[in-house]
Amino acid sequence: MTFRHLAAALLSLALLQTGGIEPAAAATGQERVRTAKPTATKKAPVRYTIRKKTAKAVTLHKSTVRKPPPRKPALRKVSARRSLVAPVAPMAPVQVQPEVDRLGNPQLRSAAFVVVNQATGEVILEKKSDSVLPIASITKLMTAMVVLDGGQSLSEEIVITEDDLDTIKGTGSRLALGTRLTREQLLHLALMSSENRAASALGRSYPGGIAAFVKAMNVKARLVGLGDTRFSDSTGLDPTNVSSPRDLVRMVSAASTYPLIRRFSTSSEDHVEIRGRMHRFGNTNSLVRSPEWEIDVSKTGYIREAGRCLVMQARLLNQPVIIVLMDSEGRYTRTADAVRIKKWLEAVGAQRVAGLAPGENG
Repeated sequence: MTFRHLAAALLSLALLQTGGIEPAAAATGQERVRTAKPTATKKAPVRYTIRKKTAKAVTLHKSTVRKPPPRKPALRKVSARRSLVAPVAPMAPVQVQPEVDRLGNPQLRSAAFVVVNQATGEVILEKKSDSVLPIASITKLMTAMVVLDGGQSLSEEIVITEDDLDTIKGTGSRLALGTRLTREQLLHLALMSSENRAASALGRSYPGGIAAFVKAMNVKARLVGLGDTRFSDSTGLDPTNVSSPRDLVRMVSAASTYPLIRRFSTSSEDHVEIRGRMHRFGNTNSLVRSPEWEIDVSKTGYIREAGRCLVMQARLLNQPVIIVLMDSEGRYTRTADAVRIKKWLEAVGAQRVAGLAPGENG
């Protein structure tokens, strides 16, 4: 063996011991340099795991950079969340006072109105109280007085017919054709729920028919001193049923002398059997259900020409007060005006309601 062959053998042995060449190459005495792809089985999983964690970390880093969480809003959010669970001290009840004008009177939204102490006749508030305006279903108060003055049997059954259909405004009704109700039931529905077919049937069944009934309504108006008032039908659907706020005070005062009108106009609801089914009818004046009010007579009215109207006799500060509100635009304006009047009277004191007691000062 020459020196050259001996040196090659020693070099191959050294590389074999350090893993530098494969055994097959060592046997042949040939050198093989390791490629970039390792043959060791232990390092591949380790390198794969490291790459997966690194990629995940990079992704998280990118999302963090693109949408950094704002620190100050986060602090405010925590503060808001804490305030939701923090105890809140009870607040004192707020006393709502009605808006008043430069004279100290309540600012009402009705176009015409009058408020009168019924016991003394003193006018407490008024605006356009002599204006002659359509009164819509306020008419039904006079309808009820004429029916009761007529002395007809309240237990007599009356049938709803085609003559009771609304041909003026085209309004509907749950009183279907052929419905049979007593005169008392019809009177109740006309006053409480402002049922037009009920009021029509009451006038139609009067001796002499509807023409005689309307004539009796106008005669009654003269008898109670209603100089601005005219009636054309028993329902109020005809806009030629007109009156003034001052006249309506007298009409409400006259109606308050009828116990049945007082009871029927202020009852909150009634259930009536119609064709085998029970139907609920409610009062068109929501104030009759309020424990804060003591109302003895009530009637609402609405047609386009009249706006929304409300008349009431109520006890305020232990005095009988008649409130007439006409031509209110909004659906709840008339009710809100009545509440404003009540709060204002309670705020200014009894002297604005009491006035002069009957018999004083001549």
